[in-house]
Amino acid sequence: MDIADYRLAFEMAPVGLVISRNRIMVDCNRHVCEMFGASREVLIGQSFRVLYPSADEYERLGRRMEPILNARGHYADNRLMKRASGEIFWCHVTGRALNREEPHASGIWAFEDLSAERPVRAELTAREREVAARLLDGMTSKEIGRALEISHRTVEIYRARLMRKYGASTAADLVQKLLAG
Repeated sequence: MDIADYRLAFEMAPVGLVISRNRIMVDCNRHVCEMFGASREVLIGQSFRVLYPSADEYERLGRRMEPILNARGHYADNRLMKRASGEIFWCHVTGRALNREEPHASGIWAFEDLSAERPVRAELTAREREVAARLLDGMTSKEIGRALEISHRTVEIYRARLMRKYGASTAADLVQKLLAG
């Protein structure tokens, strides 16, 4: 297989692909451009920060991913991301560090738009989005608290806010409503 074949596979992949160095996008395929509503020229050279709903979420997630990438070499989750238009959408993100000792130094990342299966209908704060994403992963309040480095009681407060916003009566009902959008 020659370099042209690899380039074609990169461009035609059924998911968005980004090659990164120090959390800066150095290359991306057209699927990423379509998903985020930005041209390749706009995205190349930009920090991943432009794809997050807030700078705080970008920083927190980067800190949380680093030890996992360091230990395993890969990371995956479902999270809310932001298109160039400002629209927030659910996205499955998978990444691999090319150097586990310096996990953010270089990597390859795949992005899969989940908005068709999981539309966003309620306005959520950054922390509510983080809690919601982990509830959808089946985590308990204690597990979410450990993952987010907050108390499980604080997680329960955010879960109660989510239940009010979504009109859910139980945790299971909330998960169903989050899945439905």
